[in-house]
Order: sequence, then structure tokens, then C-alpha cells
Amino acid sequence: MKKLCHYISEYMGVLVPAVALLALIFPSALQQIPTKAINYMLGVVMFGMGLTLNLNDFKIVFSRPKDVVIGCLAQFTVMPLLAWVLARVFHLDESLALGVVLVGCCPGGTASNVITYLAKGDLALSVGMTGVSTLAAPLLTPLLTWALAGKSVDVDVVGMLLSILWVIILPIVVGLIVKSLWPKFTEKATDYLPAFSSVAIAFIVAVIIAANASKLLAGGLVIVVVVMLHNLCGLVLGYLIGQLLGLAEPKKRAVSIEVGMQNSGLASSLATLHFAAYPMATIPGAIFSVWHNISGAMVARLYTKKNNTAGKEAD
Repeated sequence: MKKLCHYISEYMGVLVPAVALLALIFPSALQQIPTKAINYMLGVVMFGMGLTLNLNDFKIVFSRPKDVVIGCLAQFTVMPLLAWVLARVFHLDESLALGVVLVGCCPGGTASNVITYLAKGDLALSVGMTGVSTLAAPLLTPLLTWALAGKSVDVDVVGMLLSILWVIILPIVVGLIVKSLWPKFTEKATDYLPAFSSVAIAFIVAVIIAANASKLLAGGLVIVVVVMLHNLCGLVLGYLIGQLLGLAEPKKRAVSIEVGMQNSGLASSLATLHFAAYPMATIPGAIFSVWHNISGAMVARLYTKKNNTAGKEAD
């Protein structure tokens, strides 16, 4: 069983794109699953991550808030500006350009915490950055969207806060409690958690693709390329920022993933709620929701491979 779990987590970068392709070809098989099931699955995954943490991890993060601040500043500068530049370079029409900018102006998504965990990054830092960027989003997302796209948008403050509380914070706290009460059980369970998280990401990608299959096909190749570049440039620049500031390797990975992976579901929701006159504005968020999980799986694979190579060299 452990060997099977090892292979699942090891080849996550292959599993997720394969599942994504199947979901695009056969969307009806998954369209009956409500998209809110994604939140439940993420909550279970975050609970599993809580089993791998301890309170000292969070004490270190908040005793050195500089790392969280650096990450959040990168989040709300790199991604919005990248979005604006890409929209101009590729001459996107107003509706698609608005959607791309809206994605760039959103906070980090909860999926970034899962990918950071799988990539052996600093999970506590990732969770801290997600929390802080989400708390800042009600102010910064509308302001940046207005500044870069000239459009006004209202952010559901209470909804976002409740979302991060139920999907991220509460499951992690419960995981920490379970770990403290039943340490032997936790030690055995952690061997299987990376594989479970890999399967969960594949499931989430499949549900998102099935729900947005028509939009993905209607968006055209150009917007797919723009979304991919937006995400990949964010991942690379996030890592380089960590490197320039001399952060440790796990922190560089956390900043890279947190910067590159956006709360694109929020972007699609805001586009639907506030920009009905621009129906194509929902498409970049839908594509980003799919792609950043695929790229995240590949990045996690690269980082774990790097870890394994370093371990063998040390031996």
C-alpha cells in the first residue's frame, strides 16, 4: 500500500493532466457533482496537512512576519502587473482583458497550500500568506482592478473571511488537535497523506473542467496561452524574489507557489456578479482554475524530485 501511495504522489504531474483531459472529453460524467464538493475536499486535505504541522511552525511564521509581508506584496504586485502586461501584449478584447486582470488582482487560493505541502515547501508560511492576502483582498482587489482595468468591483468581505475560516483554518486546527491527542495514529497516517492529496487535486481539477468545459472550449487558444504564461511567470518570479531576498529553499517554494496560484474561483465569481455586460470575463478565471492545478502538480513533482536528488547526493 505504501508503495502504491509513493507512486501516486511521485507521478502526480502525470496523473492530473491525464484526468484533466478525460474530464474535458467526457464532462457529462462529472457534471452532476456540485462544485461546492471542491470546498469539502479541500477541507479534508487541509485537515490532513494539519496532521503534519505543529504550533511551532506557526510561531516561527508570525514571529518573523517579514516573510509573510514579502509574499503578500509580491502577490499583489507581480500578478496584477503581469496580467495587465499580458493583456496588452496579446491585444485581448476588453472582456477577456478584464477577466485576466481580475484573476491577477485576487488573493492566493487554497489550492496553493496543498501544492506547497506536496512540494515540500514551508506550509505554515503558505497558510499565513493565504490568510493575510485574503484579509487584504477586500481592499486591494477592487482598488487594483479599478487602477488596471478601470472597472469597479465589490468584494464579499464576509464571504471571503468565512471561506478561509471553514476551508483552511478550521480543518488545520482540527488536524493539530488530533495530532496532539493521538500522535501514534498521526505518525502512521502521514505516510499516506501525499498520495491522498494528489488524488484530491486530480478530483478537483476534473470537477472544475467538467463544470466549465464549454467555456474552456469557447475561450480560444490565445486566452489559454495568456493564462498559462500568467501562472508560469508568477511561479518563476515568486521564486526569484525569494532567492533575491535570501530566503531558505522551503520559503522560496512557498512564495513561488503562493504568488503563482490565484483564487481564480473568486475571480470568476466576481466577474459573474459584477460584470454581466462582459460575459467573456469569466473565462480566464475558469481556465486558470484548471491550469494552475496542473502546473502546480508539475511544480510539486519537480521540487520533490529535486529533494530526492539532493538526498541521494548527501548519502
